[in-house]
Amino acid sequence: MDQLYRSRSEAKATDLPPDATPAVRRARPTARAENERALLEAAEQIFAELGFAGATTAAIARKAGVPKANLHYYFATKEALYRAVVERVLKAWLAAAAPFDASDDPSEALAAYIGAKMDLARAMPLASRIWSAEIMRGAPIVQDFLDTTLTDWVAAREKAVVRWISAGKLKPIDARVLFYMIWATTQQYANAAHEMATLNGGRPLDDAAFEQAKRQVIETIVGGVTNF
Repeated sequence: MDQLYRSRSEAKATDLPPDATPAVRRARPTARAENERALLEAAEQIFAELGFAGATTAAIARKAGVPKANLHYYFATKEALYRAVVERVLKAWLAAAAPFDASDDPSEALAAYIGAKMDLARAMPLASRIWSAEIMRGAPIVQDFLDTTLTDWVAAREKAVVRWISAGKLKPIDARVLFYMIWATTQQYANAAHEMATLNGGRPLDDAAFEQAKRQVIETIVGGVTNF
């Protein structure tokens, strides 16, 4: 199963000679983009710590280092900012399944999807916790995302699973059970990071330990559902 695991590779910058002029220069973020990024990052921290009810736009603006009036220029209400935080992580999770469209090999597609979901748990842990808390409350603010975006995504991905089963590439399995298993396992590394750190002698998982965990999760799930 080792071939199923793909660790992230770091992009290497190409050195240019002193007199060379790059054909395309990296665009600098606009002030609007920088302010929105700062507000979203601050909102993630405040919402994760205090929940939707406990968070205030004043606290978020203060954390972001911008005037409260600026926050309301970009996000009219606290709910709008909260939805932007939740929508950002949901879109990242759904985009992680792009390998379903790129490969008709379930081993390859599932391995890439699980690996991407694990990486997102490490990259966006606060947003994952906010999402989980929202779902546990019955999704009072983002139910429409569940009814539309998530429902449509699951319906589309179910077709791939059914196709793989029909082709004899995947063991007979309910596609939704498979997705629930993947979501529960991968998001555990964000939602229960403190518990894992406690069981790891009080230390968060370092990069090597996380990569080993990712490898094992991929091999266990993919090996359990494929016919290879």
